[in-house]
Amino acid sequence: MPKTTQLVLTLQSKRGVLAGIGRALADAKVNILSLSAAEVAGRGKIRMVVNKPALAKRALRKARVRFVEEVAFAKRLTNKPGALARVADRLARGGVNIKAAYATTAGRGGATVVFTVSNPAKARRIIG
Repeated sequence: MPKTTQLVLTLQSKRGVLAGIGRALADAKVNILSLSAAEVAGRGKIRMVVNKPALAKRALRKARVRFVEEVAFAKRLTNKPGALARVADRLARGGVNIKAAYATTAGRGGATVVFTVSNPAKARRIIG
């Protein structure tokens, strides 16, 4: 399972915030590969994987956007019923908690799922 860097931004949930982040990254020639955005109690939490993490971090700092980095895994799955269940079950049976997950089904009939987990080293051994 390929290890990657996920950027996690916690911001006010208000009009134009995602547009500003998208523009800052676009101006820096950074492509967003996957993204999850949610709101809790007026705060937005954005998780993303980008093609050029170093440039993205520089662009976000320049735009005065606070973020943290997390280890994440991107796992390509078949786009069929049960594919996610099999991976999640293997992790659960191995004692690894999935803290966050989001997916895209764009592309050649498959799905890419991004996971953050309680024990990255163990998850890598379990999933490969």
